[in-house]
Amino acid sequence: MDASFTPEQDEIRRTLRELLHSRCGPRELRAAVDTPAGHDPALWTALAEQLGLPGLALPEEYGGVGCTATELALACEETGRALAPSPLLATAVLAAPLIAALGTEAQRAALLPRLASGALTATLAVPGTALAAALALTGGNGGDWAGGGRAGGVQARQVEGGWRLYGQVDQVLDGHSAGLLLVAAHAGGFARSRTLLFLVPADAAGVVRVRQTALDATRPQGRVQLRDVAAELLGEGDGTAVLGALAGAGDAVAAVLACEAVGAADRALERTVEYVGQREQFGRAIGSFQAVKHRLADVYVAVQAARSAAYYAAWAATPPGGAGRVDSAAPAERLALAQALEALRIASAEGIQLHGGIGFTWEHEAHLYFKRAAGDELLFGPVHRLRAHAADRARLFVTSEAREVAV
Repeated sequence: MDASFTPEQDEIRRTLRELLHSRCGPRELRAAVDTPAGHDPALWTALAEQLGLPGLALPEEYGGVGCTATELALACEETGRALAPSPLLATAVLAAPLIAALGTEAQRAALLPRLASGALTATLAVPGTALAAALALTGGNGGDWAGGGRAGGVQARQVEGGWRLYGQVDQVLDGHSAGLLLVAAHAGGFARSRTLLFLVPADAAGVVRVRQTALDATRPQGRVQLRDVAAELLGEGDGTAVLGALAGAGDAVAAVLACEAVGAADRALERTVEYVGQREQFGRAIGSFQAVKHRLADVYVAVQAARSAAYYAAWAATPPGGAGRVDSAAPAERLALAQALEALRIASAEGIQLHGGIGFTWEHEAHLYFKRAAGDELLFGPVHRLRAHAADRARLFVTSEAREVAV
């Protein structure tokens, strides 16, 4: 394994950091999250037109840059440092890979170039709070998270000439502003129960959307109601490939989120180190006290360990040579995500503590990083379930007798 970055990867990171430094400071960030969309459209245009970020991991034949999930994950480390609010995660990490994997050639040709250019934003709408379950981050995704024949979720029924959807989806990332909804719905009733994915234009008749108040305002969420809405089935067939595609997308999602969390944790630590070097107590900077040094050293170790895990996860998702992800009984991506979320929680919490009284004011920037840590763990975790699922897949707690029976 060559752990060094390529010149192209270094250039992506450098250019993106410079752009975000000039366009997404603390003041611009707070102004953006207070807009109806929850992000700055001008910044999104710059990310799309100057850097091609939405299409970074999409094939060139569909208007993308032709890079891999590795480059996208490294780019998201920089967006994580700035906590930049944008449709990037929902569009380029959640929706676009599923359309590329499952869509028909006509669907890919019609949608992927617009997603790659940033002209169209999209999101994945999963019923309830089951996004982590649907992506197989915290367990198998073969359960009843999409409805399972019971009331709730989104129900799909086939009619002459197409499909109709009915139901409600809460906590959809950018669900109030995305131009295209990729909706997971339950079809077939009890006898032929299955989960399918549907394409729904946001302006379709019967779609009602409203922005929700979220703990982390830098990840805006919306509630989507589907009132007998006409929808287009993503791909062809009976949906047998849907769960596998969602689990496969979960690998890349976990790697991207891990790098993003590492970027945020690193920036939180930087700000704390800067502050303790300036704040004085008893006639000296508090950063000179041994107890403070020890606490920051522990945070540094946690962040560096998380960075190593995140970089390996990004490499493992798409190793050199395009040979596909590295096979493993316990995918590195989920373990890296757990490590990174924990490091972000530690770094942001210590940042609030060591900033003293000013750190406890709700308006201080340190709280934005703490909310990102808590919000991501609610959406994609929690950490102990990420690790437990990885342990189950690795069969760490299976006895030797049970292993022999399984074999």
